[in-house]
Amino acid sequence: MTHVFATPAPAAATALPSIPAARLAPWLLFAGLLAALTLFFVTGADGAVTFPGSVVLHELVHDGRHLLGLPCH
Repeated sequence: MTHVFATPAPAAATALPSIPAARLAPWLLFAGLLAALTLFFVTGADGAVTFPGSVVLHELVHDGRHLLGLPCH
């Protein structure tokens, strides 16, 4: 007779693949630059960069400032 709550046999450990730093560095640099650009638009641009005839980007970033609690008025 087997128990319903019997513990299963432990699974074999699998090794995670390692990624060399030289291959990872360009992606980290790209992600950092993208994050810095996003931070610039959300916190400091305040209309400095606009597209002609479009206020959608400005309004989106403006609402983002309100959500983050940053002063913008």
